[in-house]
Amino acid sequence: MNQNPQRYMQAALAQARCAARRGEVPVGAVVVKDGVIVARAYNTRETGKNALYHAELRAIDRACRRLGGWRLVGCELYVTLEPCPMCAGAIVNSRIERVYFGARDPKAGAFGSLFDINSYGLNHKPDVTGGVLEDRCSLLLSNFFSELRRRKSAGTTDKKGEN
Repeated sequence: MNQNPQRYMQAALAQARCAARRGEVPVGAVVVKDGVIVARAYNTRETGKNALYHAELRAIDRACRRLGGWRLVGCELYVTLEPCPMCAGAIVNSRIERVYFGARDPKAGAFGSLFDINSYGLNHKPDVTGGVLEDRCSLLLSNFFSELRRRKSAGTTDKKGEN
């Protein structure tokens, strides 16, 4: 178990801020192996026009490419928002050993908020720690959505939240 998950969550937060600057929901993720960040990513669903472009999926894809295989044994995932069911499935299938997330997601969180994928009899169960830098992660998301609502009510956004 990592003794300093805040360090890597800061890197995930930096990715989330990149997403926010591009008008994307600010979620960032990093994959770490042996104390080294091997992949970084952020949400690009709006700009990429693809439902699969979640930060976690993109980070997992990059880690697989960099490490040369689909099994990410010995890897940790740090993500600013609790993974959804789709991302939780990818985490299980890629054999990521440990997941750290920041903000809880009561509407779609698959590691305890809405339901817990680890409570099912799947072939792999990552260790999960929620609430890492939770206040910072939650504040980034709430500020993003507050600004989006403000701009929408002022009539200055299109469907993606961009001018």
